[in-house]
Amino acid sequence: MQTITWKGRLGPMDLAASDSTFLPSTISQLMANVLEVRNGDVVIDVGCGTGVLGIIAAKLGASKVYGVDASPDVVEVATANATTHGVADRMEFFRGDLFDPIPAGVSADVIIGDVSGIPDDLAADSGWFPSRTGGGPRGSELPIRMLQEAKRRLAEGGKLFLPTGSLQDEGAILDVARTAFASLVKLTERPIPLAGALADAKSIRQLIDDGIVQLTEKGSRFLWEARVWLCAAKPA
Repeated sequence: MQTITWKGRLGPMDLAASDSTFLPSTISQLMANVLEVRNGDVVIDVGCGTGVLGIIAAKLGASKVYGVDASPDVVEVATANATTHGVADRMEFFRGDLFDPIPAGVSADVIIGDVSGIPDDLAADSGWFPSRTGGGPRGSELPIRMLQEAKRRLAEGGKLFLPTGSLQDEGAILDVARTAFASLVKLTERPIPLAGALADAKSIRQLIDDGIVQLTEKGSRFLWEARVWLCAAKPA
């Protein structure tokens, strides 16, 4: 087990993490900055990792937060972090695939949909993911499945916070979001430098050639774009 420090919204926070925990990223910080939670909201945090975004949701007033992640020790790690930061009484964590482990009767006012969304080959080369797997061959397959399931888990008037980026088939994800939800609004975006070694990887060159990944060049560096969107539930 290791301890990392979250320096984003409501930080600094010390967080426990294991070798199998996906660590908070720049995307996590972007998500935290735009996250809106009202007092009494029920929140589902999909791909919760350390639990930090759910912890922030609880501190913003959520009455209940359900976190789920595929990491084998997510329950132990995220519960420990919730306990450290005084919100364990309002948080419950599950290990499993997307919404499957969450009790069937639970519907959310807010869904945090931060699931792995880069192509599998790129995930294997990046070292960002302990499992070395991403969101499918195009990086869109897992986010699309999350969107299709999320619309059934949102309460009337609910909202989903969705991260996307130019390291995946972003257009396919947004097409599904526009169909599944009443509205889709971009909340924020940020260019992020790509590590030099990854920019030279065979996997990313093939993904660029296939039109899946989009990079911009700035001087000697390559940048990718990260974005966060707000998806509003369709009326019942």
